[in-house]
Amino acid sequence: MSSTSKKFIIELPLKVILTENGASNFMSHNKKLIRFRLADNVDEYGISMNKFSPQSIQSMIMVDYISKIEISMSEFVSSRQEVMDLSKVIVFSILYKQFDRDVYASLIQCECVRKHNRANPSKLIDEQTKMSDRQLRATLQNKDSIIQSTRKNILDPIWKSIMSNKDYSAEEKNIYLLMSEKFLNKMGLMNWYILTLFCKSDGANEMFIAIRNLLNSYMEKSKVAEYISVMIMELALNNENTNIRKEARTMYQGIDDIDSLIFDPEIRSKIVAELQRKHELVFLSWKLGGGSSSIGKQGRLSITLYNKDDEFQEVKENIDNAKSSNTAKRTLIDFYRELPEGQEGTDLGLYYLSYLDDACKKVNVKFESLVNQFAASDLTVITLNFNF
Repeated sequence: MSSTSKKFIIELPLKVILTENGASNFMSHNKKLIRFRLADNVDEYGISMNKFSPQSIQSMIMVDYISKIEISMSEFVSSRQEVMDLSKVIVFSILYKQFDRDVYASLIQCECVRKHNRANPSKLIDEQTKMSDRQLRATLQNKDSIIQSTRKNILDPIWKSIMSNKDYSAEEKNIYLLMSEKFLNKMGLMNWYILTLFCKSDGANEMFIAIRNLLNSYMEKSKVAEYISVMIMELALNNENTNIRKEARTMYQGIDDIDSLIFDPEIRSKIVAELQRKHELVFLSWKLGGGSSSIGKQGRLSITLYNKDDEFQEVKENIDNAKSSNTAKRTLIDFYRELPEGQEGTDLGLYYLSYLDDACKKVNVKFESLVNQFAASDLTVITLNFNF
């Protein structure tokens, strides 16, 4: 989380595929959409970005303007931090949206809201309630003091718990303090409308407790964002090295020690240049949710890596074996420390799947990984599916 807030601008070649609402908004502002042919051979419409702020991507995700983001490069190692930052921005945006939905679902079940609904059948606050942002902003316009005191009521017990936790380092405490505030800041206007409406009622504490429980849950879930960013980066680097080895065998025939070649910076840059000339790319895409009207699918995220690989069955078997490997004996930090200094562990991405799986199970995030190959091509496709 901290790394995404430090960098104001990220430089990556993005293809941003828009939802219907996103396309309508851009066209209404006379922005011409681009037709893209994506890695899965499907044509989609959207916009391209080479430089962007994390906040701009997050804002577009929060208002359901983005359905998919794709990047394609011959080499990822020089953009490692940027790709990881982008991944964390996407995951946190989905978590913020899902948190907001879960808060609303909890609030409308609170007794003070149910009591209101029984007394006001013509003004129900339930799953079907719709209010425009303009109407909500107008209603909340003069309630800043109520909102701030409500925020304090919700956050104070959480902050006290964080500060008294002896298992957290000073840095971890600071991260959790900021994170709890960030989640609350991202909460939608409708939830603040309900909170300000009932914050003085007898049942207000039930609402506060419900939000605190969700905040604690989502702060735990947010740990997965770091795991995911490292996971996809390692898989991308693994695919990159596969392509580089193949090209090295073509360019430097007769040399047995290919690894010594590809880790020589000068030779590696020549190989990458040749891959770029041939347009041999690794594709990485994030598919967000199932749309605002897809019940139960709003919190979905599918991350897919596409790479040409003749040894498809071997890749599939390696990943299946990695998923079942035993990681209980070593922490992730131990795993990294055992890698040779300055050397990329090409199998790390495969074995890291089991760490990611464990992390997801601990925080109730559904996760599955799949490996397939398109029948009409030699593309190997690795898909990581999450449901937050």
